Amino acid sequence: MIGKIMQRAAFKGCVCYVMNKQDAKMIAADGVLLSNMDSIIRSFNTQRLMKPNIKHPVGHISLSYLPDDTERLTNGAMVTLAKEYMQEMNITDTQYIIVRHYDNGNPHVHIVYNRINNNGKVISDKNDRYRNEAVCKKIKNKYGLSYGKGKGKVKQHKLRGKDKTKYQVYNAVKDALSKSTDWNDFEKLLKGKGVALSYKYKGQTNEVQGISFTIGDVTFKGSEIDRNFSYLKLDKQLKNNAQNHIQSKTTRQSFAKESNSQSQGAGIVGSLIEGLDSMSIFQTHGEDPQEERFQHEMERKQKQINRKNGKRPRFN
Repeated sequence: MIGKIMQRAAFKGCVCYVMNKQDAKMIAADGVLLSNMDSIIRSFNTQRLMKPNIKHPVGHISLSYLPDDTERLTNGAMVTLAKEYMQEMNITDTQYIIVRHYDNGNPHVHIVYNRINNNGKVISDKNDRYRNEAVCKKIKNKYGLSYGKGKGKVKQHKLRGKDKTKYQVYNAVKDALSKSTDWNDFEKLLKGKGVALSYKYKGQTNEVQGISFTIGDVTFKGSEIDRNFSYLKLDKQLKNNAQNHIQSKTTRQSFAKESNSQSQGAGIVGSLIEGLDSMSIFQTHGEDPQEERFQHEMERKQKQINRKNGKRPRFN
């Protein structure tokens, strides 16, 4: 379960987006007229007039789940999870609609709600991103929902639109990062994959504050693609790559030098052995004269003993 929280200025665009998706289905609503899309938008806009100075009265949340949980995620279950999420996030006593989408491989719903509640008070968004993570984790644990196992497990062939493009960028960045030791290498490899890299600078200085990736006409912030793709984390990884490259090169050189030394030593030993062989120090055939003399002497003594004892000589 992953929650993504957004705020918008106008209800019309947000409602049209969630309602006009192919096979979109409204599975719950409260506080709005459901005659048609226009009546839903008018209902939201009427209530927002209680706080006309709020620039972003539209609350928009997407709750996405892993395909592993699809069989369990009936419309009723999705509504239960969405309402519990809203309760935990203190999004209560206000108008909302919950719409289910089927446009990618992950079961998900969109919640559009009025940040101006039924009493004319603004629903707080303080620390909502941190609270969102905590609430999603709490609900996943409570209902035994699946945890993500990394982007490598996502069925990318089923993705469509912006999600598909995001994974194209993710794969390109991941591959380029594994082969780069500095930003120049990194940028060239990305360019070869059709991904443009741009930097965000702090004020009028040369200090890099952020990074973005563009493919076609779609742009993503680095951290939007993956938490490890922020400028600081990418810079750290590139420096680590450079250090590892230097260490690896040094190790290879030392190994080559040691191997060459051992090879030379083996050659010297081999030459010595050949020299000794040529001097016939190591004999592998023929008789030893001293051994022959010893053998003859032993045979002679045995004959003498046999004569004294009256025995016939033995032949070996």
